Amino acid sequence: MGKKIFFFDLDGTLLDKEKKITDKTMEALKKFTDVGNHFCINTGRAIDSAMSVYNGLGLDFKGSFIGGSNGTEIYSVDEKRYVYKTGVPLELVPKILDLADNYGVHCHTYNETHIVSRHNGECMDYYRRVIKTPLIVTDDVMKELVNPPSKMISIELHDHEKQERFRMALQEMVGDKLTLLYSNPYYMEIFPSEAGKGSVVQRLADYLGIDVKDTYAAGDEQNDISMIEAAGCGIAMINATDLVKKSADVITKLDNNNDGLAEFILGAM
Repeated sequence: MGKKIFFFDLDGTLLDKEKKITDKTMEALKKFTDVGNHFCINTGRAIDSAMSVYNGLGLDFKGSFIGGSNGTEIYSVDEKRYVYKTGVPLELVPKILDLADNYGVHCHTYNETHIVSRHNGECMDYYRRVIKTPLIVTDDVMKELVNPPSKMISIELHDHEKQERFRMALQEMVGDKLTLLYSNPYYMEIFPSEAGKGSVVQRLADYLGIDVKDTYAAGDEQNDISMIEAAGCGIAMINATDLVKKSADVITKLDNNNDGLAEFILGAM
């Protein structure tokens, strides 16, 4: 039997509403990885945030990987190293921040250790309820960036139309260099077009020498569609958006709070 890889989104998919993995799902993951299969968290979160979730949940599966920032970085947990990394071109960062300021939309980016933002306030407070990465607030974001940042994110909590106007203006400015998509109704992810969660499926399968038909991916939101379509078996949660369900091969019978994935993890062995 060849090895398999199972890719998981976190919120609304692998994690329940308490941000935990339920016992039955944890047991299924242990069985899946104990026989030599690979586990990959594939998330919009940056690697440091995803790693703190991995460690905080007490996960310790041999052959674990993390796809972070919507596919701009892939990290081997066992080897403690990046196996792939790309980012938003540095020259575009201030232009994107200026445009966001013009549209009155919060936008921030990241360096290797911190969130970097021109602004603090309600949107940042909301974001950091879950994302515990430390924050630098500065007028000169560029002096905090050495490498192209893995992604940027715009947040608008009250006026989705305003964020849509910003998205359309930004799309016009960056063309096909960057992908812009919503990871939830408030957050718009901004990342290089060669990335995306779907690219993690292909890249990690190539890296591990596993046929794409032996890959599985589960998610619930728009930024999960590319990995659901890229995987040999794409799984939408029953609690997923309609667009995600349309793109999937199968839909779980139960939601993320009721071990919706457990039968699929065991079935993939």
